Amino acid sequence: MGKVKNTKTELKAQRDSLKRYRRYLPTLQLKKQQLQMEIRQVDQRVAEKKAEEEAARGDLADWVKLYSDPLDYLSWLKVEAIDVEPGNIAGVAVRSLKEIRFQRTAPDLWATPAWLDEGLSTLELLFRLRIERRLLEEQHRLLAEELRTTSQRVNLFEKVKIPECAENIRRIRIFLGDENTGAVVRSKIAKGKSVKKAAAAEAAAQEGTAA
Repeated sequence: MGKVKNTKTELKAQRDSLKRYRRYLPTLQLKKQQLQMEIRQVDQRVAEKKAEEEAARGDLADWVKLYSDPLDYLSWLKVEAIDVEPGNIAGVAVRSLKEIRFQRTAPDLWATPAWLDEGLSTLELLFRLRIERRLLEEQHRLLAEELRTTSQRVNLFEKVKIPECAENIRRIRIFLGDENTGAVVRSKIAKGKSVKKAAAAEAAAQEGTAA
């Protein structure tokens, strides 16, 4: 920060800055709390998606074990399109899953196991859960970045800007107070000298008259 001038104009500027920082700080603190809460919620949802993925993988693995030969189930299922929609969490632009469109190829009922249809449905669920989890992880990353920026601003206001302005105001007020006191003292001294000078002149005049 540049050198602060000890003037009334600078004093007003510092007071205005202090007022502005104190007005913005509660908003930043509230945003910080909201971001922390949202991140905890996203963490919980990520954990839930992971648990659902594990369960879906377990179901799929159990069905695959029932078939003696290796099964390329991806040859009957492809992801055709993934649609996401924009959203906003605590002022942060995020994306969430809107729809996944799958393309299924009808299997040969004589050459594939009976559970294949249900297995493909489980695979669709697994794809959906994985994409949802990745979008949630993206949300977590974006929210964490915003939280880091907001926390830095809160610290800047609390630990730097507000104390700095308060100290500048204190110093300027002391300087202006001392300057005002000095001016009063100088005025009194000048007045005293003027009174003495006038008294001396009057005394000299009286002596001249008496002579």
